[in-house]
Amino acid sequence: MQAEHAKSYKDGMVEDIHYYVEGERVVFTALFHLQRGQCCGNHCRHCPYYPKHIKGTVNVKNNNSQENINLKENT
Repeated sequence: MQAEHAKSYKDGMVEDIHYYVEGERVVFTALFHLQRGQCCGNHCRHCPYYPKHIKGTVNVKNNNSQENINLKENT
């Protein structure tokens, strides 16, 4: 994805909060992925979901315990 594409990807995104530019690529942050609500399955660098890189995964690794957090469970 090219840097100029990030500006039009989604309204309300803030550089260095939701994404950052690395060369000609846009790298999405863990916050962006969490706000998205599920894994896209594209092997993103900052994927917060567990297991990683499986499209549709909604579990987030809880670093404070052995359990995972299901983002869809409470909605």
